[in-house]
Amino acid sequence: MRLIRDWSELPTDRLPGALTIGNFDGVHRGHARILQRLVQRARLLSGPAIVFTFDPHPVRILRPNLAPPPLTWTDRKAELLAEQGVDWVISYPTDEALLSLTPEAFFQQIVVERLGARVMIEGPNFFFGRGRSGDISALRQLCDRASVELEIVAPLVVGDQFVSSSRVRNLIERGDLDAACALLTHPYRIRGMVTHGAGRGARIGFPTANLSAVDTLLPGVGVYAGRALVEGNAWCAAINVGPNPTFQEQALKVEVHLIDYHGSLYGATMEVDFLTRLRDIHPFKSVDELKLQLAEDVTRAAEFVTDWDARQLVHSTIRNP
Repeated sequence: MRLIRDWSELPTDRLPGALTIGNFDGVHRGHARILQRLVQRARLLSGPAIVFTFDPHPVRILRPNLAPPPLTWTDRKAELLAEQGVDWVISYPTDEALLSLTPEAFFQQIVVERLGARVMIEGPNFFFGRGRSGDISALRQLCDRASVELEIVAPLVVGDQFVSSSRVRNLIERGDLDAACALLTHPYRIRGMVTHGAGRGARIGFPTANLSAVDTLLPGVGVYAGRALVEGNAWCAAINVGPNPTFQEQALKVEVHLIDYHGSLYGATMEVDFLTRLRDIHPFKSVDELKLQLAEDVTRAAEFVTDWDARQLVHSTIRNP
């Protein structure tokens, strides 16, 4: 997979291909449905499957006070798109010049002149151009004029609702990681820098890596089971998102206990997958009571992650016998 951030990096000798345009925040199962068709059509063309996305999301420039925290950072999004078979991810620098283009100008400059797309794959709620003034009907007219085939992929419905980035975001904010993971193509992941904390965890036998500079949405306050990825290795983890009320601390923190890890991680970049929520956060009457609860959290986290890995192996075997 090639991540392209500038037109000068575009390997034009491999064009034309199949194209989809969108934010693809989180890369959920609804996105996967579009991407599956994108890859299929690209293979028939013997050209690349191309995702054109925006960095940052246009709303961060147009209405920054209304911009929700993203679900993925650019490199992570590209990884997830690559897992779906995408060949090129164009992460286009969003600026006022791009956002001021009319739908017709955007289509002509990006779709026709730059990418020479033969096929476009989109969902029915696609909007483009200045002020999101271009809709799927306008796109169809432009595609017809330019002899670009347009395929509309029906949205995915799970339960009684469409799968969308907004729906996933709401679940994560509520701490319902089981439901969120069921809609995503991969467990929800954040990243941050390991920094010094108060050191209380280490003193009571449960050292934690304190994450700062997290640039994506944090799950709701609670204790979670998940996986920590650092320095090329993965560890089962118990994760605390929230304050430390037992010690009268109200600041929101992300503290990750890597199960059976021994060593120092200060200064390292850590990525954390959230798999399920274990419990609420509440104050304990004593440090001993807290230690008993932490021991239970660690046991439950390790068991859950081990069981989750086993289930994924079974599912993978079924899909790829």
